[in-house]
Amino acid sequence: MPAENPSSIVPDWVQPDIFVDVLRESVKGFSKIISFKANGGLAPGENYATVMLRVNIQVELEDGSEKSVSYMLKLPHQSDMFLKMLERNNIFEYERTVYKTIIPEMEQLYRDVGVDVKFGAKSYDLKNAKSEYVLLEDLAPQGFKNMNRIQGLDQAHTESALRKLSQWHAASVARVALKGPYPKQYIVGFFREENLEMIKEMNHSLSTNFLKSCETYENNEEYIEHVRAAQPMITDMCFKMSEPDTTGLNVLNHGDFWTNNMMFSHDSNGQIEQIYLVDFQMPKYGSVAQDLYYFLFSSTKFEDKLSKFDYYIKFYHQNLVENLKLLKYTKPLPTLREMHISLLKYGFWGYLTATGVMSAILVDPTENACFDNFLSDSAEGDAFKTMIYTNPRYQKHMKSILPWLLNRGVFDDL
Repeated sequence: MPAENPSSIVPDWVQPDIFVDVLRESVKGFSKIISFKANGGLAPGENYATVMLRVNIQVELEDGSEKSVSYMLKLPHQSDMFLKMLERNNIFEYERTVYKTIIPEMEQLYRDVGVDVKFGAKSYDLKNAKSEYVLLEDLAPQGFKNMNRIQGLDQAHTESALRKLSQWHAASVARVALKGPYPKQYIVGFFREENLEMIKEMNHSLSTNFLKSCETYENNEEYIEHVRAAQPMITDMCFKMSEPDTTGLNVLNHGDFWTNNMMFSHDSNGQIEQIYLVDFQMPKYGSVAQDLYYFLFSSTKFEDKLSKFDYYIKFYHQNLVENLKLLKYTKPLPTLREMHISLLKYGFWGYLTATGVMSAILVDPTENACFDNFLSDSAEGDAFKTMIYTNPRYQKHMKSILPWLLNRGVFDDL
């Protein structure tokens, strides 16, 4: 199933008039719209979960001058599979709540101690929208950009991302202490009983295709039987891994913390100035292991992925403790040892990341990269998954990751 044509993904209801209130809110001295254009905001393979549009508007101001403004409009796919999932998991509602309520609360926690922390773009309400949506300021004109997902992040960008993640996690913990538990949808998350059959179908499609590829790896003798044993257990392990840690630290995980869900700005010398997070559709309260495995496996460059893993955990831990202290967290601070114990306990997050999202991140740009092809067991979906799992770049990563996971006891509970 090819990705949507950029000119065909713009719904008829996306018209200038519904943006007037947004322009009045966000553009000082706004008078009227001169021109309006909406088109695809990301290339195929750069985003799977939603349709992203860039809305460019030329406006006239009250003084007669003109100004160009732009927004990012996130919309649902119209495929049957996606709409079925949306009925049970309104990820757009989840994300709007994060932007409207949770992020402002977290940023206020830092302002209360004299520190200015900003997590992401401004969001706006879009009156008369005819579908679910999330509307955000466009960060590109401010110099923000994604880094190359295929190359992976170098140490400087990885540390920047971990620093921001530690701020997010620390604030999420402090928010619970101040305001109580998060709403149920963030505690239970995607892995819940009413989604069981859908999750089984998705996992079967992914794991079957991965196993076929893994069976062709050279020198796979030490781990191939473990991979075979894991295949029928994937869904059970997903549910087990999603349970909050009864003995370790629980945070509001971003839930989809990978390269394209963070944007960096740089100075004239190429040094990082700022990092903002995007895409808060999958937040999940639970062990820090979820975000850490998801990010470090999916988004760091190959040379650093395993060789600097423990260093990156130490770096994250130091920053997390600093932020918890800053926010006057009164409970015992997590030790580095406790964090490693949690990472071992929830190590299967690493396997789920490596056999899931990492395969899509490392594939070359292709028109076939879309939501349905990644998750369905159609002929087109199987062809796409065969492509991503037989991708030499992906196999290079996996041939190192699988022995590493085996040596950490990840398969011991199967």
